[in-house]
Amino acid sequence: MRTILNVIWLVLCGIWMAIGYALAGLVCFLLFFLVVTIPLGIASFRIANYVLWPFGRTIAPRGDAGVGSLIGNVIWIVLFGWWLAVGHLVTGAALCLTIIGIPLGLANFKIIPISLLPLGVQIVPADEPYPSYR
Repeated sequence: MRTILNVIWLVLCGIWMAIGYALAGLVCFLLFFLVVTIPLGIASFRIANYVLWPFGRTIAPRGDAGVGSLIGNVIWIVLFGWWLAVGHLVTGAALCLTIIGIPLGLANFKIIPISLLPLGVQIVPADEPYPSYR
């Protein structure tokens, strides 16, 4: 079932949202070219990978996140996080208008927290009973 949902997800919204995250990552690496935005670019590409195939994976907090993650998350929200979160919100609402789209819309809503605060979390398989907090 996960594979079917992931394929439908990829066609309907996954590829477009992943492109948005990849563009945000490229902007972090190329346009700003600051040491501060490089971790944001890495996080953006990590989320782009998650957005391509989200079913079967989940988000867990990292144990080693600190003040740097907090500062990076504030910068991320100001530069990119708000428009990516709005993209997930609009796409999720549109998908929830159909019966088949409801699981996809809920997955969009599940991704909003990581689109706003990408640092200090990790993406883990949903099958792990106790995710490893690295």
